[in-house]
Amino acid sequence: VQLQASGGGLVQAGGSLRLSCVASGRTFRQSTIAWFRQAPGKEREFVAGIRYNGHTYYGDSVKGRFFISRDNAQNTVYLQMNSLKPEDTAVYYCALDERLILSSVRQAGEYDYWGQGTQVTVSS
Repeated sequence: VQLQASGGGLVQAGGSLRLSCVASGRTFRQSTIAWFRQAPGKEREFVAGIRYNGHTYYGDSVKGRFFISRDNAQNTVYLQMNSLKPEDTAVYYCALDERLILSSVRQAGEYDYWGQGTQVTVSS
């Protein structure tokens, strides 16, 4: 499985961006996909995740502003980011696990496959 993340860029505070993560392989439909982010000097942080059945999960810092969705026909997961803040600045990574039931969507260690990351910079 290979993941390709895209959509990052520079945006002013209050603006929006949409990230995409395209996955190769035949197991996308049953997979859990998540977005994590890492800012310089900080630990990797869970942002959002979506299970095979469409159930979604969000980190507290993005709840109500970010929205994750999936298109199984396109093997793609999206992260719509609204009302962006300077503290959202980070490299955003998508991650995938092929198990039908993932015990913890929020734990980075649960995921076997990672994309290369896309930089999001929010200016004040």
